[in-house]
Amino acid sequence: MPLMQYKAMDARGRMTNGQIDAANVADLEMRLERMGLDLVNFQEAKIRAASAGSASIRRRELINFCFQLEQLLSSGVPVVEGLGDLRDSVDDKRLKEVIAGLVESIEGGRTLSEALAEYPSVFDAVFVNLIRAGELSGQVSVVLKSITENLKWQDEQAEQVKKLMMYPTFVGVAVMMALIFLMVYLVPQLVGFVKNMGQELPFHTRALIGLSNLIRDWWYLFLIVPVLVLIAITALVRASPAFAFTVDSLKLRVPLFGTLIKKIMLARFANYFALLYASGITVLECIRICEGLVGNKAVAEATRRAGRQIADGASISAGFEFSGLFPPLVVR
Repeated sequence: MPLMQYKAMDARGRMTNGQIDAANVADLEMRLERMGLDLVNFQEAKIRAASAGSASIRRRELINFCFQLEQLLSSGVPVVEGLGDLRDSVDDKRLKEVIAGLVESIEGGRTLSEALAEYPSVFDAVFVNLIRAGELSGQVSVVLKSITENLKWQDEQAEQVKKLMMYPTFVGVAVMMALIFLMVYLVPQLVGFVKNMGQELPFHTRALIGLSNLIRDWWYLFLIVPVLVLIAITALVRASPAFAFTVDSLKLRVPLFGTLIKKIMLARFANYFALLYASGITVLECIRICEGLVGNKAVAEATRRAGRQIADGASISAGFEFSGLFPPLVVR
């Protein structure tokens, strides 16, 4: 269905411009009539959603959006009017454009969940499905409150992870700088002194001097090769699902960081699952939605195995235990 850019007049004779989906002119006139507008002229619009739909909105802005919309709906304000008020009050240009698109879609006959689904980079599958469940139960404001709390939890988790990573990152950089100083400056200064001693150098000393010479003579390779390897791995991850699965599996086994990554992934899955299940969505549908949102193909495959076991008649705990990924505390 094409997107139409129209110019219309309301009952007071005021002109208004906008965009709306319509199959043809008759459909456009009928949709505008339901909105209390008379069509003046129109043209097929360029797809604006391409830019807004791919826009990334900061989590803090999304939290404010959900909180304010929940407050408006709880006060009895209709969805379109509430979104219109938010559109006029937000400062973020990308979010303002997204909200404007939501208003146009809903005025064009779509539900709120259908309008949200047009912006997958802003509203993920959990967000859209929760709103859809809220529409079916008539509790959209309650669902929005749960989503707001969930987004706040995600924001707090992200901040905690950043704080946890700051110290090991600082230590790693400091150690690396110290090693570079030793290999590039200090070891070469000691080479002449050691050779003048006239004694045969032990193997580990000769190896250290050789490594120092290698770094000094071929330093650019130590800069270029890691970048090329990273580019190659990224390309293979995008091109090969099997390779991407292997990389994600290795992430969970990395010393020190692997355990942290695994806990973050499982916490994210459990939080999403609880939120969806509390909204009345079936267990299998919850698993299907969550498996693509944890951000790790190995975890997604484990949840998929659990889903197959549950579909075959196993209990939820037995299904998660069969996956081999969830710790005993989660299973119990």
